[in-house]
Amino acid sequence: MVEDTRCEVSTAREDILQRVRAAIGKQAADEPVERDYRQTPSLSEGEKIDLFIDRLHDYNAQVYRCGPGEEAATIAEALAARGKTRILIPPGFPAHLLPTGPTFVPDTQLDYREIDATEGALTAATAAIAMTGSLILTHSETEGRRALTLIPDYHLCMVYTNQLVETVPEGLRALGGRRTSPVTTIAGPSATADIEMTRVKGVHGPRVLDVIIVAV
Repeated sequence: MVEDTRCEVSTAREDILQRVRAAIGKQAADEPVERDYRQTPSLSEGEKIDLFIDRLHDYNAQVYRCGPGEEAATIAEALAARGKTRILIPPGFPAHLLPTGPTFVPDTQLDYREIDATEGALTAATAAIAMTGSLILTHSETEGRRALTLIPDYHLCMVYTNQLVETVPEGLRALGGRRTSPVTTIAGPSATADIEMTRVKGVHGPRVLDVIIVAV
């Protein structure tokens, strides 16, 4: 009975599509898409970093800056400022970048309750876009699966200045062969508002976002 119903639905669907195709007739040639938006950078390196920080501040994200070799100390500073002592990390996050003191819990396919029991997540990023203040994650071994940056209330993300681009098209190009992989774009802490513009944080992800920018 179920198979018969499926067959009837499939046939009816095809009948409708055939009528649509007949009504449309010959398809017109595709018109070229106008791409008059900015695709190339125009800012200096310093201006690009300043713009990125300005955008992050607009989103109420806290920003830390450091140089190579200072990552562990800066991670410790950020976590101490939030009072965080038990942090989730992706399985491939570099161990030498982790400070002593806090407990770092590798994500060995933890279930959602175990993830929620931690105080936040620390991840790397694939790229960042200054113009939009966005972090791009492709969920590599240093960035972790989507659940790590969705369930915890706090996200600490580390990005290097050589990963920072100015425009969105540059950010997409930075993905390279990973453009068909699952991609998460993060622009500030999670927040939403209803029709009366009542703002609520943490509905679709972490309420709190800190970003460490490492100069290279």
